[in-house]
Amino acid sequence: MSELLHFAEHRLQEAALVVMAIVYVSRLYWLTRFPAGKERQAPTGLGDTNSRKGFIYSWGNVAMPWAMESSRMKPFLYGQFVLFHLGVVAAIALSFVIPYAPGLLDSSLLVTVFRVTILAALLVGVARIIRRASDVYMRKISTPDDYFSLLLLTVWFFFAFLSVPNKSDAGEWHLLTYFVLTAFFLIYVPFSKISHYLYYPFTRYYLGKSLGRRGVFPLRRMRHPEAERS
Repeated sequence: MSELLHFAEHRLQEAALVVMAIVYVSRLYWLTRFPAGKERQAPTGLGDTNSRKGFIYSWGNVAMPWAMESSRMKPFLYGQFVLFHLGVVAAIALSFVIPYAPGLLDSSLLVTVFRVTILAALLVGVARIIRRASDVYMRKISTPDDYFSLLLLTVWFFFAFLSVPNKSDAGEWHLLTYFVLTAFFLIYVPFSKISHYLYYPFTRYYLGKSLGRRGVFPLRRMRHPEAERS
């Protein structure tokens, strides 16, 4: 391993993680300085739910495609969403496995899991780029940050895929590029729209808490009147 690759795998990643942590802690501190507004509506509903049930349901909503109309109507897009985010998790995990636990990649099963997951995310990334650029509605609501983040994530997946199983037989350029991109993401993400996941627990908590109090969350599946008569 060259000194440059060792620096990229260790010192560069560690510095980027520190920057990311500082930005996130600052954001969370700022966010928690503003207390949530008090409920102005009395509890309503059938009495079979409450604020606690509401925010728990709201937190888990992302893993319940049947509870969202967009996912029920377009399950293929929800499948893409799952594969894409599993690829993100795998590519992030890989950036820790290679420098700190490379022996794990001696397992052919784990290598296959990494490669299949990251490849699936890579293909979804390409499909999302095409959809965002070709769909007139997606173009209208897309910002430069949307295109840049998606394109860079897809390129990152490509080099993450090449970096498994951490072999340098073909040189170090793919590993070096992967770790440089990883460090860039660690610094860039807190300032981009990708940081939405930081706010997810908070926004879903307050939404679920409020709608649970009002008797809306958890949602009830209502049978159609025609089905009742039949």
